[in-house]
Amino acid sequence: MPHISRWSKGIGAELPKEYKKFWKEWKLQQPAAVHYIKKEGIFERNEETEEIHLVQNVPLPLIYPKEIDDGIWGGEAIVQGFKKKGRFKRRVPHFWIPNLNKSVVYSEVLDTYMRVVITQRALRLIHENYGFDHYLLKWRNYTYCNIIDRYIKFFSLITYTPACDLRSLLTLKLKRQILIALADKTLYLNDPKKHTEVYAKYEQYLSAYTREEIEWYGLTYKEACKKWMKLNEKPPQPLKIQYRSELIAKLKENKIKEAENVNVVSPGEMSSWLNKLNPFSKSSKT
Repeated sequence: MPHISRWSKGIGAELPKEYKKFWKEWKLQQPAAVHYIKKEGIFERNEETEEIHLVQNVPLPLIYPKEIDDGIWGGEAIVQGFKKKGRFKRRVPHFWIPNLNKSVVYSEVLDTYMRVVITQRALRLIHENYGFDHYLLKWRNYTYCNIIDRYIKFFSLITYTPACDLRSLLTLKLKRQILIALADKTLYLNDPKKHTEVYAKYEQYLSAYTREEIEWYGLTYKEACKKWMKLNEKPPQPLKIQYRSELIAKLKENKIKEAENVNVVSPGEMSSWLNKLNPFSKSSKT
């Protein structure tokens, strides 16, 4: 039996592929390792026993509370585990909560200061990327490799920040506003010089998204369904017009002379015809 999900039945099956792409990036993609050190490669060697084992990167089970959507946590979450206070004592459940602080961040594209709840890791990432907008649109990941002559070289790899690393709705909404402002060029409309300078600084990030992907980026499932229903909603049609058109079609099929010269009246024409008969309407007075 095929598994029935929100994407195979109902409004979710009708949502555009641009939103489904964002949803996979937000909910299904594996986020970057924050609470553990990710090991590179396929095999690793134990220096003491000289045994070779497969590298196993098992992510820690994380808890994402609802308060994370109102702040900028920088990929951190609540870690649930056990803590042992002594050698001969039983372990007890323990929760490791990130250190939250109130701070002010500035978006250069939106030209707005925002006071938010933020973690130290998010502040460090903002400083490393030289600004809040750069942090939302991409991050700079530093890796190193060991050379034969024992020199270490650092390589900076610029990658676009996926939605699974931003996680919170606040950062996703802000990123959506920034991308819309860059795509529509609505930033600094009263200052042409500043507009050109800031747009040239951030226009490189638009290459990773299309205009349709930006339109559906950062929306929750309910917001996407409401947006899709609003785009595809049709004005209600009175049943009398439907029944009248069906009756005229049946009369024309039977080749009745009285129905050959009858035309179907649209709702707009019906309202204008009624306005002519209304003695209180403006058209009747003129």
